[in-house]
Amino acid sequence: MKANVSYWELKNWFSNIDFAIVGSGIVGLHTALRLREKFPDSKILILERGFLPQGASTKNAGFACFGSISEIIDDLRNHSEEEVVQLIQKRWQGLQLLRKRLGDTAIDYKLYGGYELFLKNSESHYNECLQKIPFINDVLRPLFKADVFAKEIDRFDFGGIHEYLVFNPFEGQIDTGNMMEALLRQAVAANILILNKQNVTAYHETTEGVQVSTDDFDFSTKKLLFATNGFAEKLTQGAVKPARAQVLITEPIPNLDIKGTFHIDRGYYYFRNFGDRILFGGGRNLDFEGETTSEFGQTDLIQNKLEEILKEVILPGRDFKIEHRWSGIMGMGSSKKPIVEKLSEHVYCGVRLGGMGVAIGSLVGQELADLVTG
Repeated sequence: MKANVSYWELKNWFSNIDFAIVGSGIVGLHTALRLREKFPDSKILILERGFLPQGASTKNAGFACFGSISEIIDDLRNHSEEEVVQLIQKRWQGLQLLRKRLGDTAIDYKLYGGYELFLKNSESHYNECLQKIPFINDVLRPLFKADVFAKEIDRFDFGGIHEYLVFNPFEGQIDTGNMMEALLRQAVAANILILNKQNVTAYHETTEGVQVSTDDFDFSTKKLLFATNGFAEKLTQGAVKPARAQVLITEPIPNLDIKGTFHIDRGYYYFRNFGDRILFGGGRNLDFEGETTSEFGQTDLIQNKLEEILKEVILPGRDFKIEHRWSGIMGMGSSKKPIVEKLSEHVYCGVRLGGMGVAIGSLVGQELADLVTG
């Protein structure tokens, strides 16, 4: 049964809509802000099915990164060198766009650099990454105008790892909550309407626009834009698959001397400091089938492994307590290239961020809005 909608609600919220955007995450909000720049007098409505952005935008680890050396080597096995460089370029451009729009202070951007650790049982992988540092630097030098990766002695007293870490000075971290709060404030200031707890159930295209149905009401819009990333499997006929990421954060740890963003095992594990806490996530590779889901939650298999690595590798000999655990839903596919497409005359989508939403989300939102010609 549809909600009891008044004339006033119809008039102010659901009439004469130029652009309806599904999803109020990083992509959806950047899409809306870019549309406002292009069409200053338009009416823009964002529908979000969660009480907060539902996927990964408020649930990510806050890495301002574009790929560790082992991820890049892995990508080169499945994509051409040109494709990999283009993808890294988009991630880098997206990070600069995010910083420019919101400002480093607002998102608490810190350029501590990024590191990759190699566990003792990954001898061949470790050697391959060290050997390929010059090659990867040559590939990326036209983009960064400097060497991106270098080996460094472990100065953090990690346990059970090889002697050298691979350091990347261009990698930073942000406060995810501050970022999303700043984006939402900009959207409200730009007269963009955002309605939460609204689940789009169907849409039907007409010659003049799109009829949209939600659990509570129906309305029409001239253009419909999907920015639903990990929840876009049906929309893209399976080209996007949901991928759950499980995360935890410790209580404050006295005298913590770990600063930066850190990757283990081709990026399947990742941790960082947040002040004097450790935020740690990953482990999807322990159960790809089980973690290919749009359901939030944690599993003992992955949470136990995260705690084991915390105890044995990241904080050996240190006492710590877990304060909080959560999960987010990413959008993955056989290709890491985002899908930014016009699906039909009035319907568009910007999805499949490949676990790099912080980096690439702002650019995908801008590109999605730029597909719209009016």
